[in-house]
Amino acid sequence: MRSVLNQRMMKPKEAFQYSAVVNEVVTDFVDMLDDMRKKTPSGVMVNDVSNALYRFSFEAISYILFETRIGCVDKVIPPDTKKFITSIGDMLTNSVFVSFLPSWTNNILPFWKWYIQSWDYMFEFGNKLIDQKMEKIQASLDRGEEIEGEYLTYLLSSGKLTTKEVYGSVAELLLAGVDTTSNTLAWALYHLSRDMEVQEALYQELATVVPGETVPTREHITEMPWLKSVIKETLRLYPVVSTNSRVAVEKEIIVGDYCFRKGTLFTLCHYQISRDEKNFSEPNRFYPQRWFKENKEKNNPFCSIPFGYGVRTCVGRRLAELEMYMIISRILKKYELRPEPAGREIDTVNRVVLAPKKPINLQFLERHRAQSV
Repeated sequence: MRSVLNQRMMKPKEAFQYSAVVNEVVTDFVDMLDDMRKKTPSGVMVNDVSNALYRFSFEAISYILFETRIGCVDKVIPPDTKKFITSIGDMLTNSVFVSFLPSWTNNILPFWKWYIQSWDYMFEFGNKLIDQKMEKIQASLDRGEEIEGEYLTYLLSSGKLTTKEVYGSVAELLLAGVDTTSNTLAWALYHLSRDMEVQEALYQELATVVPGETVPTREHITEMPWLKSVIKETLRLYPVVSTNSRVAVEKEIIVGDYCFRKGTLFTLCHYQISRDEKNFSEPNRFYPQRWFKENKEKNNPFCSIPFGYGVRTCVGRRLAELEMYMIISRILKKYELRPEPAGREIDTVNRVVLAPKKPINLQFLERHRAQSV
């Protein structure tokens, strides 16, 4: 399954074919941000940035996967879409209880029931959109037309996956492409608002490489070390999944002076490794410059692997990076970010994915007015 999914996901060139789709969603999202600002007393504050970015991420990944808009960044979110968003949040919340409570509590406590109900609706929502696309493809075939489309069309028409495999893969891609991207973006904007030197350097880079309404291309990204480093540093400090596990299924494993039997479960704590001072100087500091070639620290390259590694690396990595590059580019060119007046620090909470413990509220000042405020 991964060999099929990776063909249209894992290469940067393949991911950038969705640039026009993502840019369309980014444009609508920036308009949504402007409306949110105007509704606050100050006219510049956006409350709960993570939630707003959640809507962006959901709309973007849905548009890529289903090749249709589902209304996440509309002024009024459709009821089915709103219920799906709620289902993802409920599933992640209840998964914490399901993971740690013994199985005999499933029929006594409500968490397992709520957890399964959330998954059922998520599959129901995804399957309905897949079925609609299948009907359109079949209608085109019946008319003798050539099949055109992007990711879902590719999966359905390739003949390499069963319908059941498509249902499962798309539902999981949809789930994995929402909370993950939105939280990383929220942390990036949070730190940029608190470090004006980094924010200004990134803005100048964007203004030079992609001026005006220019949409970043794959070639542009290679010329923007600040943009790439901001994302890498954010993911170092806040790896989306703070721990990951693998089982030694083929043979015993030797680590240092220890031998682990075949079948051993290894749990890797990315959060701790990437914040260890043995691996990074000032590990708790947001310092994107550490990723520049001239500043590169001599450490093990596996000190920070937020997307995993090897054949099981995150299948949505390139799409997530594309979305983050494009939305940060657009936001930074239009707005100067500043913390909320209270200036409070935000800690993390682990609910399968690493999320802000409290809402992140930021000021979005229009660039041409920011200097006078």
